Amino acid sequence: MPFFRYRSLDEIVAEVERLGLSEQIKFADKVNELLKPLKVGERKIWNSLGYHPMEGCDGTSDGRPSALTWRRYERFASGGGALIWFEATAVTPEGRANPRQLCLTDETAKDFEALLNMVRKVHKEVFGEERILCGLQLTHSGRYCFEKPVIAYHDPALDKKRGIPPDYPVISDDELDRLQDAFVQAAKLAWKIGFDFVDIKQCHRYLLNELLAAKTRKGKYGGSLENRTRFAREVIQRIRDETDGKLMIATRLNAYDGPAFDSTGKPMEYPRPFLYGFGCDENDPLAMDLSEPVQWAKELVQLGVKLINVTMGNPYASPHIGRPFDKPPIDGYEPPEHPLVGVARHFTATAAIKQAVGSQAAVVGTGYSFLRQFLALAGEANKRAGLVDIVAVGRGAIAYPDYVRDLLQHGQLLVNKVCLAVSFCTALMRTKEHPLKQAPTGCVPRDPLYAEIYRRLGLTKRH
Repeated sequence: MPFFRYRSLDEIVAEVERLGLSEQIKFADKVNELLKPLKVGERKIWNSLGYHPMEGCDGTSDGRPSALTWRRYERFASGGGALIWFEATAVTPEGRANPRQLCLTDETAKDFEALLNMVRKVHKEVFGEERILCGLQLTHSGRYCFEKPVIAYHDPALDKKRGIPPDYPVISDDELDRLQDAFVQAAKLAWKIGFDFVDIKQCHRYLLNELLAAKTRKGKYGGSLENRTRFAREVIQRIRDETDGKLMIATRLNAYDGPAFDSTGKPMEYPRPFLYGFGCDENDPLAMDLSEPVQWAKELVQLGVKLINVTMGNPYASPHIGRPFDKPPIDGYEPPEHPLVGVARHFTATAAIKQAVGSQAAVVGTGYSFLRQFLALAGEANKRAGLVDIVAVGRGAIAYPDYVRDLLQHGQLLVNKVCLAVSFCTALMRTKEHPLKQAPTGCVPRDPLYAEIYRRLGLTKRH
C-alpha cells in the first residue's frame, strides 16, 4: 500500500501530527511569499522557487548536452522557477559517474554556452524579461566514477557495496592538489560561458562529500575538520581570486550522510564510534549531528559562498534518506521509515543551516517532492518562518517542470501533474540494458517520451 494517500490538506496534516512531526513539517493556507522577488548576492530573481540539479544521463559520449538535455532545460526555462541549477557536470572525463554524464572542457564549452543562451531566451519569451539565476554544478564522482573508482579513504560498508578490495589505492594528496586545478579551470570556463554561479558539489557521497567525512584519512586532506574541508576551501578561494570575485559561488552540501543500508532496508554493520560519515552522530549514525555541517556552512559564507543548497544521503546506499519515496528504485529496498520522517529530516537540517548563516547566504531547501500537490504550502510555511530562502524540487521538476507557472496561474499545484515518488526515473538511470549502457532518465508516469523508453527496455516487467 502506498504511503501517500492524502486527498486533502487536512488529511496530510493529520498524518504529520500522528507521526509526531508537526514541529518540523507545517503547511501554509496559500502561497504568496514564495512568489515574491528575492535577492541572491547582488542579483534579484523574480521568485523563490526553482529546480535542483537533476542529471538526465543523456549527454553525448564526450560530455556534450544532447537533444534530450535541451528538451529538459527548455521545459525548465518555460516552467517559471527563478533558480535553474544545471545538473552535475564532471570537471574531467574520468570523473563522470556514467558514460552519458555532462563534462565541461574547452571542446564542449560552446555547447554549454548554446544551451544556457537557449534557456535565457526561452524564459524571456514566455515571461517577458529575464529574472532568473542560472548556475552549473561541478563535480567529480569519486568512488562512483563509472570507469574506475576514486576513493578518498576506505569505508567498509561502501567498499563492500561497490566491490572495492581492502588493498585498493586511495587518491593521494598530490593527485587531489592536481584535481583542484580541474575544478578551477571548469569554473573559469563556466564564468566565460556566462553562468551566474558555479556549484562546488559536496553531496551524495561523491568525492568532495567523501572528503568531508575522511576522518580516518592521513595527510592534509583527512582527520580534522580543517583538513577535511581543505579541498573545497582552497578551490573556492582560488576561484574567487581567478575571477576577481565576480563569479558567484554556490555549493550543494550534504548536511547528513547516514550509514549504508543493505538490500532489505536495514543498516549495514558499522563500528562505534562511526567515523565514516559527515553530519552523523558517531555513537548512532542513524541520528544527525549537525555541529560540523553548521560550522562548515558558517565558514563557507565567510569564504564568499552566496548560495547553499542543503541535501543529504547517498543515492547508491541510502536512497530513502536523500529522496523519500513510496516505491523503491529497481536496485533498492522498501523504505524503512515513513517517508514523512525523511521529509522532516530534510527540513530540520535546512533550518539549522539557515539559522546558522542568517542573511549572509541564500539557503535552498530539499525534500519537497514527496509532498506532491502540498509541497508549495510546506515551502511557504518554511519561508514565512525564516527556515529557508528558496524552495526547489528535483524529481518533482522532472515530472512537473511547469509547477511554478501553475502556481502563478492557478494558485495551486495540479494533482494530475505532480511527481508520484515511485522511482521509475531512478530505474531508468540504473538499468544497463540500454545499448549505450546508460538509459536517459525522465518521468515515466508523466512523460510519454520516457514511458516509451521504459517500455522498450522491458523494465515494465521488473519494476
